Amino acid sequence: MKFIRTASKTQQAYLLDNLNTAVVLVDESLAVRYVNASAEDLFESSSRQLLDINLLELLDDPDKHEQQMVAALESSSPYAEDEIVLKCGNMGHTIVATGTVTPLAEPGGAAALAIELSPRERQDIIARGELVLMQQHISRSLVRGLAHEIKNPLGGIRGAAQLLSRELPDPGQQEFTKIIIGEVDRLQTLVNRMLGPLQPPQPVPTNIHEVLERVRSVVDVEGRDVTLVRDYDPSIPDLLLDADEVMQALLNIVRNAAQALEKQGLAENGGRAEPGKITFRTRVARQHTIAQKRHRLVAQIDVIDNGPGIPAELQPNIFYPMVSGRAEGSGLGLSIAQSMIGRQHGVIECSSEPGCTSFSIFIPLDINAASNDIDTDDDSDERGAESDDLSAESTHLRARLSQLS
Repeated sequence: MKFIRTASKTQQAYLLDNLNTAVVLVDESLAVRYVNASAEDLFESSSRQLLDINLLELLDDPDKHEQQMVAALESSSPYAEDEIVLKCGNMGHTIVATGTVTPLAEPGGAAALAIELSPRERQDIIARGELVLMQQHISRSLVRGLAHEIKNPLGGIRGAAQLLSRELPDPGQQEFTKIIIGEVDRLQTLVNRMLGPLQPPQPVPTNIHEVLERVRSVVDVEGRDVTLVRDYDPSIPDLLLDADEVMQALLNIVRNAAQALEKQGLAENGGRAEPGKITFRTRVARQHTIAQKRHRLVAQIDVIDNGPGIPAELQPNIFYPMVSGRAEGSGLGLSIAQSMIGRQHGVIECSSEPGCTSFSIFIPLDINAASNDIDTDDDSDERGAESDDLSAESTHLRARLSQLS
């Protein structure tokens, strides 16, 4: 508290610029006198562009807001607004925000209004992030339980099929045991994929654009009938991450998009047919919340396609295992991708509508934070327990084989 009471103007400005909330100060004529860094980000304009202009020029319903603000100045009564439509950037697009307006009495009797704005979209993103965390927790618990219950019987079935194959003199009958063994191996591979990587991630400073170029090269070699577009921000610094895991996560997302585009043939956008297109876009996002922790700067990697979109009923559950919009899909690709990005202290978010589906990967730029407490998901412990159980099963089968001999 002593720091706050004795803070200099420079320190006060530093505190305001590090707030997640956009702060705008206007005088009696509603001319902008101060904006903090979050307000510059929100309006997509610099303080030099915003200062001295009338705030009403930045609002979509100026008459309504003028009446409310003038009344607040006259009565010195603050108020809150659930829906404030802001005009942002040179293109004039709009953003819906929530806000509070507080009258201030400056020394000398001059009146002013302090306006705090928070994009409603940001609140939705935080809510979606909490949902993703819950999905990951449920998925891990479900997968680990299934892995333990499935892999042990599979080991017994495989061993019994091998023993039976040795006792059958007819090669035709042995063919049936080979089918059993093959199907058991397939199911074990499926369970291993659901569990994800066995080893903890090996994070090293990595250029995310090099990873994206590797992904693009792989997709090109696969001969996908789609157009790949690059829209990179070269200012993004190296990220501390496991490049192989991030590449696999991106491949899972891109292949899903390519399959959707190829199945449709041509993507429809506003009634106009367009060739299938996937865009790789990178940006730096500010003040983003991941796993209930706010990061000042994060790298945002978008994979955007102009395909048919994800059905609305599937969107809340697409990161659960075994959820797929394709009849032939395994439903594991996005679940595994989310798990791999989570091991980099990041998150994947999705928005989709016909003609535009976007998967956005957010990874913190704070290297120190990312380097601590790498999440291994306890898979090594879980698999160690499974290995012990399988070893016991194998010992029992070898003993049974000796008796038969």
